[in-house]
Amino acid sequence: MAIDQNPVRSVAIVGGGSAGWMTAAALARFLPADTRITLIESDAIGTVGVGEATIPQLRLFNQHLGIDEDNFVARTGGSFKLGIEFAGWNGTDSRYIHAFGTIGRSLGLVPFHHYWLAAGGGDAPASLWSHSACAGGAAANRFDRDPGNPQAPSGIAWAYHFDAARYAAYLRERAEAGGVERIEGRVVAVDQNDASIAAVTLDDGRVIAADFFIDCSGFAALLIGRMPGDRWDDWSSLLPCDRALAVPCTATQPITPYTRATARRAGWQWRIPLQARTGNGLVYASTHMSDDEAAATLLGTLDGAALGDPKPLRFTTGRRQAPWIGNCVALGLAAGFLEPLESTSIHLVQSGIARLLSLWPAARPRPADIAEFNRQSEREWLGVRDFLIAHYALNGRDEPFWQERRATPLPDSLAERITLFRESGRIVRDEHELFAEVAWLQLLVGQGVRAEGYHPLADALPADRRTQFLDMHSKHVAATVARMPTHDQFLRAHCPAPDAKVAA
Repeated sequence: MAIDQNPVRSVAIVGGGSAGWMTAAALARFLPADTRITLIESDAIGTVGVGEATIPQLRLFNQHLGIDEDNFVARTGGSFKLGIEFAGWNGTDSRYIHAFGTIGRSLGLVPFHHYWLAAGGGDAPASLWSHSACAGGAAANRFDRDPGNPQAPSGIAWAYHFDAARYAAYLRERAEAGGVERIEGRVVAVDQNDASIAAVTLDDGRVIAADFFIDCSGFAALLIGRMPGDRWDDWSSLLPCDRALAVPCTATQPITPYTRATARRAGWQWRIPLQARTGNGLVYASTHMSDDEAAATLLGTLDGAALGDPKPLRFTTGRRQAPWIGNCVALGLAAGFLEPLESTSIHLVQSGIARLLSLWPAARPRPADIAEFNRQSEREWLGVRDFLIAHYALNGRDEPFWQERRATPLPDSLAERITLFRESGRIVRDEHELFAEVAWLQLLVGQGVRAEGYHPLADALPADRRTQFLDMHSKHVAATVARMPTHDQFLRAHCPAPDAKVAA
C-alpha cells in the first residue's frame, strides 16, 4: 500500500499568547512558504501570564528564528537570568541556587562533583557553588555573556526574564511578517468526524477550515478536549498546589540576574525582576491556605509597591495522555500544567514545537508518528514532574503542608534516583531528559541530601592534587565573576528597555 505523502497545505492555530505566537513564528520560519498558517484568537479572552522566567534552551529557539538577543530583551522589558534561588526550602533560613551552566569540569571518566565529595564536600555543601560562575555572578549581581578567555571557558549559560505579553506581541510581528494570518474571533463550534477536525466556526459565523489544527487555547482545550480518546493524567496528589495569585510591583535596584522561589507556609512565592517592574506570585494549596491569607502573604512580602490587585489562577496539575490525536496537537496549557517552580512552562511549549516539527505529518497523519510524539511528550513531562516533586519531598520545614509533602510516597523513578545519589553520589539520567546531572546535583545538595559515597576512581587522584584541582576551579570562577560588569551596567549598555530606568 502506498504511503500518503500529500503535504499539509493549511494549519489553523487556535489561541494566541506565548504558546500560540511561538508556534506561529516557528511554523512560518520552517514550513514551506506555500503553507497557509492562520492563528485565531480573541482579544476578549485573557492569557495566563505566569511564564515570565525561562531556562537557557529558549536562547536556541530565538536563535533559530533569527532573533537578535539585545533587541529582544529591550523590546520585552527583560533581564538576564543565571539561575533560580531557592529560599526557605530546606528550613526557614536556608538558601541555595540552581545555577545554570557548568560546575567545575570532569576529569577523565569521573564527574567533577565526585572529586568534591572525595575532598569532604558533603561537610560544607555550600562550597559546591564556589565552582559555578553562574552562581558567583548571581550572588554578586553581575552578568556578562563572555567573561572568560578562550583557553579557560567560563561555563556561563543564561536565560531571560521578560514580559510574556510583550514576548507574544514581539513574536506576532515576526509571524505576521512571515505570512501568518491572524483572525480575531472566538471558536464556538468544531466540525469534526471522529479524530479528524475539518473546520472551526467563530462567534461571527465565519468557518475556518484547515488540514491540521494546533490547540493553544489554554486550560479551555477547545480542540483537544473534544477529541475521542482524550484522557487527563491528574498529578494533584503528587503536586497539590492548585491556585496562584500574580501581581507586579515597582522595580527595585539592583535588578538581580536570577529568579527567586521562596517557600511559604503552604506553597511558594516567585520573584521575577524585569527592567520596569518586578513580577511576583504565590503558588499555594487551597486545602492549607485560604485565598485571603494567600493575598495577604503575597502583598505583605513585595519588594516594591503593588501595581494592581493580585490576579487569581486555578489549576489542576497534570497532563493530557495524548497531546496529539488525529489531526490535532495540543501545546502549552492545553497540553497540561506544571507549576512554574523551575520556569519550564515556556520550555514545554518550545520542546513541543520542536517535537512537532521533527515529526511533521503529511496531510493524513500517520499513527506511528502520532504515537512517537505522545511517547516523547510523556517522557519529558514525567521527568519535569519528578524534578518538581523532589523540591517538595526533600523539604526541611515544619508546617503541616510541608510535613504532608515529606510523607507522600514518591514515584519509583524519583525514589530510585534519590537513593542512588545518597548511597554513591551518582546521578544517572536519560539523554532525553530536560534536567542535566548538574541540575539534579544542585537540587539534591541544596535540599540537604548527603551522599554517603562517591566514585572510587576519584581516589586515584592524590589528595594534594585533588585539593589543587578544586582550588584551581574556584579561583577561575572568582576571576571570571570579577571581570563581569554589574547586571544593571550590562542592561544599560546593551539592551535598555524604553520604559525602564536602569541604575548606573
